Amino acid sequence: MVTTVCIVDDNKDIRSALEQIILMSDEHHLLASFASAAEALQKIPILKPNVVLMDINLGEGETGIDLVRQMKGDNPEVLFMMCTVYEDDEKIFEALKAGANGYILKKTAPPKLLEAIKELQDGGSPMSSQIARKVVAAFQNRMETVAATNPNAASLSILSNREKEILELLAKGMLYKEIAAKLFISQETVRKHVYHIYEKLHVNNRVEAINKFFGR
Repeated sequence: MVTTVCIVDDNKDIRSALEQIILMSDEHHLLASFASAAEALQKIPILKPNVVLMDINLGEGETGIDLVRQMKGDNPEVLFMMCTVYEDDEKIFEALKAGANGYILKKTAPPKLLEAIKELQDGGSPMSSQIARKVVAAFQNRMETVAATNPNAASLSILSNREKEILELLAKGMLYKEIAAKLFISQETVRKHVYHIYEKLHVNNRVEAINKFFGR
């Protein structure tokens, strides 16, 4: 199945580079790329791509986070992945709360970018390793705060050793394919473990977990 993609980035050179990555892949089809927030906001709901690669700083006072927030509600089937240079906590959590399904850095190598798009299509929430570490660190800090202020709070340490191992690898930014190879299990087994992790935490995906437990 071919994945349809739209790109939103105001930098011509970066936009062109992303276009070439998508165009060189037989598994992806570039529907359109946009330099402005206004054009993207008008065209993406009509094109309805599978995945949108969204920059954060789009100039003109509008941000990619604003666009995701505006479009996600009416276009829940469209998957938005932030593709940006920003690594600060505020931008990360603001984007995820707005409805972004993934968050990768522009310095991500082309093969990793295509793998991230595939993982997004497979139900994952891909993040660059630096971003994933920040998310896990913030999550751990949040859990320590909860434990300190409410000793009777429900513990999240209900995961099996294998599930914790997979979470640790996800925190390093590894994709399902890489986790499967490292643990000598199939990608389908990895997906099942991730499903059980979300089930035990009463969430549907990593983004929901972040929004729920951080109250952002």
